[in-house]
Amino acid sequence: MTKIELTSDILKSWGHVPGKAFGAALRDGLKAAENGADLNQIQALLEPYKPAPVIPIREAGALKFYSNIDAESYDEKQNVEAVHATMTAVMQTPTVEAGAIMPDACPAGPVGTIPVGGVIAARNAIHPGMHSADICCSVMMTDLGDAEPSKVLDAANRITHFGPGGRPNGKRFTMSLKLLDQFRENRFLNNPKVLRAAQEHMGTQGDGNHFLFVGRSRATGSTVMVTHHGSRGPGAHLYKLGMITAEKYRKKLSPKTLKQNAWIPADSEDGQAYWEALQLIRKWTKANHNAIHTATREEADVKVMYGFWNEHNFVFERDGLYYHGKGATPAWDDFASDSSGLTLIPLNMAEPVLVVRGKDAEHALGFSPHGAGRNFSRSEHKRRMGNMTPEQMLQAETKGLDIRFFEGKIDPSELPSSYKNADALVAQIKKYDLAEIVDYIDPYGCIMAGDIRPPWLDRKEKRRR
Repeated sequence: MTKIELTSDILKSWGHVPGKAFGAALRDGLKAAENGADLNQIQALLEPYKPAPVIPIREAGALKFYSNIDAESYDEKQNVEAVHATMTAVMQTPTVEAGAIMPDACPAGPVGTIPVGGVIAARNAIHPGMHSADICCSVMMTDLGDAEPSKVLDAANRITHFGPGGRPNGKRFTMSLKLLDQFRENRFLNNPKVLRAAQEHMGTQGDGNHFLFVGRSRATGSTVMVTHHGSRGPGAHLYKLGMITAEKYRKKLSPKTLKQNAWIPADSEDGQAYWEALQLIRKWTKANHNAIHTATREEADVKVMYGFWNEHNFVFERDGLYYHGKGATPAWDDFASDSSGLTLIPLNMAEPVLVVRGKDAEHALGFSPHGAGRNFSRSEHKRRMGNMTPEQMLQAETKGLDIRFFEGKIDPSELPSSYKNADALVAQIKKYDLAEIVDYIDPYGCIMAGDIRPPWLDRKEKRRR
């Protein structure tokens, strides 16, 4: 009998790749040859040792996306160019089947990162980077009838909590034990950091553009309270764990896909557990909004007429596709079991919060804008202030309004001039037929975190010392 010569080159020609499995395949192949197997039999035997086929990325521009945004000024044109460039790169991701950008779109990271105001529909894939660390960032409104806006804002100021970290001992809100048990049953959420943050961060709003807004409805004259925040620490930790898991799949399935666009296959055990974790984080975030609204109502001793909420940083399953909205609001009636048919679009602290009914427009993949967006960065806005102080800018831009900063120091990057023109955004919502505006909540005042020193700077200095 002729001895079968099995070499590394033969294995490579069969599609095997050098690595741990390669050595095992060569060893077992040689053993099979010694036992009389021919090359065809050995090739079939070693098929399980081959790596999964690598999925290539698309050519840039091969898959187009819908653009629902206009640009008139120089800043707007620069912004739109940057948004188009990053979305073009996002569309190269092999799982993506469709994409769209909203009128409030702006870049959110390196080229290839889904922009704020971006929507992506993916096949059998959940992309943690496309819902971002601020999972389930959302808005909730409560109609408080004829309550005095000043009374509500004062009560909210005593109740709410902004800034990094959670509430101090003795001032914490209670998390549902049932929800806590559900966290423990999920492989992503049964994590000491997640569980601790879920309890400590209940009743908190974070920093940045998150706010507590009080105004009056033009339609009814009622006082309305609106909160804006995401899933805080629990969501941030889930995002990190999701990105670690997605990166393992990216290296194996599509190493040329950008790291920020790595995905977890939705039909895998990891994908099913991550999807369940997202739904539990959604429950936590809604409970967080409810806790602040309920405590404020009780503190102010006012009645609730009605309320609703919606998320704008999340993943939604529809018709077999996973729709990732990064700063984009679902605009179809049954996007969630608790959807009311109405959603909210905040503009800036000196402008109304829009109450809208979505149009489920095909050219927007069924989404509408989530807010006003920016044409330039926070640091660029501060540079353009010149010699104007934050106090002067606040007075000029919010005259007559009761604007409060929880940490005491004004954050100029959250003042109206740092955002896109509100009237232009409303005009584009109408032009592109993205939503029907059914009410305007005109501002009385709001609370924001303020200019807080980033905690990582303190940690960095501590390490240096």
